[in-house]
Amino acid sequence: MKTVIIKYNAGNVQSVMYALERLGVSYIYTDEESEIRSADRVIFPGVGEASTAMAYLKEKKLDLLIPELKQPFFGTCIGMQLMCKHSEENDTKCMGIFDVDVRRFSAIPGIKVPHMGWNNISNYGSELTQGLPDNAYVYFVHSYAAPICEYTVASCDYIVPFSAMLKKDNFHAAQFHCEISGGVGQQIMENFLKN
Repeated sequence: MKTVIIKYNAGNVQSVMYALERLGVSYIYTDEESEIRSADRVIFPGVGEASTAMAYLKEKKLDLLIPELKQPFFGTCIGMQLMCKHSEENDTKCMGIFDVDVRRFSAIPGIKVPHMGWNNISNYGSELTQGLPDNAYVYFVHSYAAPICEYTVASCDYIVPFSAMLKKDNFHAAQFHCEISGGVGQQIMENFLKN
């Protein structure tokens, strides 16, 4: 099985690589169209800022390629946000795979933004969440989130309820970091790699 991690100028890639190595999965880290098209599984991770990341995707024409892909595809953190229609972060037009806008958490006295640390997810509805305990804890670091919508397959609550995971056809996404979410994150990665 050929697994590709998309290179697009966003951080945390090393921890994703380590997570795959722990699972015994070999991978290719690339922004080359032919390598991405020929992959059996595509992972789209990231930490960063929406407009900068989208600029790199556009430069490499990956913003046109990614929505066309038919193989299982998994975006995490900023990767998930870029799969949505628009982000309030620097008023960024994203790829529109999920027809939903990403919004900044509203500041509330006594509650910090970014949302950072462990929080539980619930209301599962994806093959990627098979085998997870109820209200499983995962690790988040984000200031922007997609609201609950028709694509939501797991939710979380921080200031407001938001989409912890999205799914549409072959496209899966998680707002949290699977690669640093312990056994729960590993189970999600395993489910993606075998489904």
